[in-house]
Amino acid sequence: MTDNANIKLGPGLWTLIVLTAIGVVTALLRYAFGIGFVSNLSDGYPWGIWIGFDVMSGVALAAGGFTTAAVVHIFGREKYHALVRPAILTAFLGYVLVIVALMVDLGRPWNIWRPLYHFQVKSVMFEVASCVALYTVVLAVEFAPSVLERFKMHKALTLVKKVTIGFVIAGVILSTMHQSSLGSVFLIVPHKLHPLWYTPILPLLFLASAIAVGPAMVIVEGMFSSKAFKRPPETELLTGPARAIPVILMIYLIMRGADLMARDAIPYLFVFNVAAIAFWLELLIGAVLPLALLLNREVYTSRTGQFWSALCVVIGVVMNRLNVAVTGITVERWESYYPAIGEILITIGVVCAGLIAFYFAVKNFAIYHEPRSVVEHGR
Repeated sequence: MTDNANIKLGPGLWTLIVLTAIGVVTALLRYAFGIGFVSNLSDGYPWGIWIGFDVMSGVALAAGGFTTAAVVHIFGREKYHALVRPAILTAFLGYVLVIVALMVDLGRPWNIWRPLYHFQVKSVMFEVASCVALYTVVLAVEFAPSVLERFKMHKALTLVKKVTIGFVIAGVILSTMHQSSLGSVFLIVPHKLHPLWYTPILPLLFLASAIAVGPAMVIVEGMFSSKAFKRPPETELLTGPARAIPVILMIYLIMRGADLMARDAIPYLFVFNVAAIAFWLELLIGAVLPLALLLNREVYTSRTGQFWSALCVVIGVVMNRLNVAVTGITVERWESYYPAIGEILITIGVVCAGLIAFYFAVKNFAIYHEPRSVVEHGR
């Protein structure tokens, strides 16, 4: 899929372009008239869907990049090599869009580099910012072979392939650090996060859920792309990731159950309020249901079963990050938050921009296959 002459601006692509343009215009209004002009954020709820979905969920859903690269390049499971490039592309675009969304939330995008220059070594936010920036560079290097092949830069391709394993290891270390540190951010607000989510092991839970959603995103992305680009479904190849998910979910559920019991937080599960309902939905949809489904051979070997089970995990992780960043936040006085239309339009625009970029990348670079002649040069 490297012939850009095949690109056709059909209704679907035009819809994505229009929604992206609306998001860009709304973001410009945010810069022109301030954050209050387009959002319902307040002192009680300073983090809305931009942080809960665009940033925290975006980082988690990009975990397919480091998990797939680790499985293939570190653990030597070459059988899954065909899944690496789409996973790396998804992760790379995901992190770029996380940075873009963060600039919209923070304002003054020209200052985005300052946390990297002004070292705050005792700050979790500094660690997250540093790791996200460095890992985006790592993903750019891991994606570079697709670009170098396109322009037949064989010497550079050979050099990049020689250093790939080093960058993969660095990517795994950086991902482990910032995926968990996003949970550490909330450890400083025990009075503000609901007991169903506040726990000293929140960093471990964030890391475990990110590892679980990595293969789930690979499956969901593979299913969508096979339909969008009219490729044969990789059902047999995706059976491996589908079988790995329930193992991780089982560990995750044991951790959450043990944590709730250790903190005497079980009674909060049976209080009829928004927090308890959100918690149950997150756990049942995102962990219990896909765990039960993927233990069944007929489910994890079928295209439909793989897709819906993996989608449940993806939805569950998004719900978890939104619950931690928004739903689980308690305020001292009565205050409520619901996303304004401006926040929703910018979030939709960010997602659509990512889909457009993914489409053009697949159309212009060898994402789903490596040209044999170029591979031989690279070796």
